[in-house]
Amino acid sequence: MATDGKVITCKAAVAWEPGKPLCIEEVEVAPPKAHEVRIKVVATGVCHTDWEYLFETGKGMKFRPFPLVLGHEAAGIVESIGPEVTRVSPGDKVIPLFLPYCGECERCLSPKTNHCKKNWTNMQAGVLADGTSRISCKGQQVYQFLGVSSFSQYTVVPDTSVAKIRSDAPLDKVCLLGCGVSTGYGAAINAGKVEKDSSCAVFGLGAVGLAAVMGCKVAIARRIIGVDINPDKFEKARQFGATDCINPRDYSKPIQEVVVEMTGGGVDYALECVGSPAIMNAALESTRDAWGTCVIAGWTETETMSISVEKLLMGRTLKGTYFGGWKSVKDVPKLVDDYMNHKLKLDEFITEKLPLVQINKAFDLLKSGKRTLL
Repeated sequence: MATDGKVITCKAAVAWEPGKPLCIEEVEVAPPKAHEVRIKVVATGVCHTDWEYLFETGKGMKFRPFPLVLGHEAAGIVESIGPEVTRVSPGDKVIPLFLPYCGECERCLSPKTNHCKKNWTNMQAGVLADGTSRISCKGQQVYQFLGVSSFSQYTVVPDTSVAKIRSDAPLDKVCLLGCGVSTGYGAAINAGKVEKDSSCAVFGLGAVGLAAVMGCKVAIARRIIGVDINPDKFEKARQFGATDCINPRDYSKPIQEVVVEMTGGGVDYALECVGSPAIMNAALESTRDAWGTCVIAGWTETETMSISVEKLLMGRTLKGTYFGGWKSVKDVPKLVDDYMNHKLKLDEFITEKLPLVQINKAFDLLKSGKRTLL
């Protein structure tokens, strides 16, 4: 391609400092180095984690250096590749991923986890393997959020964080598999291992929660209770498979007590999809003793839970999941296939589509419960 080996000038939404709206800027994206891939971003989802890192850094989120380009849920086309890249070629459709998969380390070779640590520390710090970013603006390095930065028209990511997908996949749909949908769906299927005819409660009905509902439905759960303080989400949750929807604000007692009463002792599985320690506790306490399982899929980095040990001694299991337990580069193409074969919903998650220049409006819609694509 004509841009191969050259710096690309394009538009990106730059976060210059925490707590401030994003600015649409002209940025320079350098060519990929060894084991790196430069991607033309075709579509990106706006995830709640992006909002949290911008507006809640230092609260529930660890500090990331600024300026940075947010965005980590995307799909695009490979523009060029650096030396020693063998997994993808220019023109391939791909999904960049914040969780790597090298396929060689102890964790990648183990069926017990998806937590590959290849380039992990640097990606968390907003840089690539050599300690620098490939994005710059006004002569200044711009950090790459989780090593991805999909709020840019072009970005560069490690080859261990790129999933090659089928050529007929619609990028403006499968981009959602880069984070939210995969996380919630996998929380039910992989982490929770929800069983047929079981009872489930999903706390939080955003994209992750709806995907968890979908996972419970696919697992043929008998009862799926959706819990959210926004009743506007209930109709969509029912479309995904929820059998009951309840609003904690409609009750004078703790919502976990409501769930226990509704189910005659508690649910078999509870999935927390908010990222709030208080809701995590409620989810755990809504499960049945002796065998109840609670899976934490909501994200927080600095907050802690305080739980009664007796709740665990009575046979409950409390566990967490990262990216739904999927081995990213290896498993995401299979999820794309499931969508293309009508086994997985994606279209139904999308409520708005906006151009990049309206990124701040997309954040506003996100806070009101809308799932937006750019």
